[in-house]
Amino acid sequence: MKPGPTRYDISRDQLGALLSDEPGYRVDQVWRALYTERRAPADMTNLPVALRDRLDEALPAALTLAHESRADDGETLKHLWTLAGGATIESVLMHSPDRSTVCISTQAGCAMACSFCATGQAGFDRHLSVGEIVEQVVEASRRAAPRRLSHVVFMGMGEPLANYDATWGAVERIHDDLGLSARHITVSTVGVVGGIRRLAEERLPVTLAVSIHAATDDLRNELVPLNKRAPLAELMAACRDYLAVKNRRLTFEWAMIDGVNDTYEQATALAELVRPLRAHVNLIPLNPTPGYLVRGSKPARLRSFRDHLTELGVNATIRRTRGSDIDAACGQLSLAHGTEGVAATVATPTRRRD
Repeated sequence: MKPGPTRYDISRDQLGALLSDEPGYRVDQVWRALYTERRAPADMTNLPVALRDRLDEALPAALTLAHESRADDGETLKHLWTLAGGATIESVLMHSPDRSTVCISTQAGCAMACSFCATGQAGFDRHLSVGEIVEQVVEASRRAAPRRLSHVVFMGMGEPLANYDATWGAVERIHDDLGLSARHITVSTVGVVGGIRRLAEERLPVTLAVSIHAATDDLRNELVPLNKRAPLAELMAACRDYLAVKNRRLTFEWAMIDGVNDTYEQATALAELVRPLRAHVNLIPLNPTPGYLVRGSKPARLRSFRDHLTELGVNATIRRTRGSDIDAACGQLSLAHGTEGVAATVATPTRRRD
């Protein structure tokens, strides 16, 4: 059952209607407290107690913390949240010397069924609302203090562009009201072509990250089932159009899987796809999940794959793995904490060698 509106679901006009019996300045006070000061109604001490209680009842929190896991000496924090109705999601807050980033979810579960992803193995529950998405950012901002939360990536549980309206509504709220730069907001997709084309028409130049993982249709069909409906030619055409409109460098995410997609042939094919787009490639060591038995590529193969891309004129880097020991790394979000995981069985793809 989908819950009713929460405190970050309502618009400013809706808040005005809720407070129509209050002095006009109350709307500004409450909106500023929610978005600029990131305060819950109970903590809005500049309001009368009766109004705080009224707001707390009328605008309930979307998220209830169920568990927090820490890794990397406290620089990576994974949060398991319970939503109204019982669904659960995860978000990950990551600190580094020059930034603090939160990876947020847009769905409870995921219907994309990518074979190597723990979220996909677990299946789909429901879409999140704008408020449920935005509140993850607010909570991360609170927990990041005194550091400033500087970057938001829509790379947690779910496919953001399959929940397009709520995802874009959250982007606008994060930009317009929480004050993050559009250039510090990244929306990831496994290749929802219609969503990419809609994104190109929006007013904010967010960064687009495409989880590609294979450079030929036969292999990508195995790893990313959506490819059967929107093959690489269609995906690349949508990416070209996005680049032409937004002039923002595209990022392609590639989970390195031992003997599957880490061959020189795949690197060469990848270079042919992304070089005309002047795109950046993030190589991600495959993180272990209980339902996928193939290992990540060995460090030497990671480096040789990167070097081959570089020789072919592609900007490529190897992403540092964060939080794998608490199941918080890319592809591991599965409503587990510590060493627990999902119990899922998926087919092991054909192993390919040079």
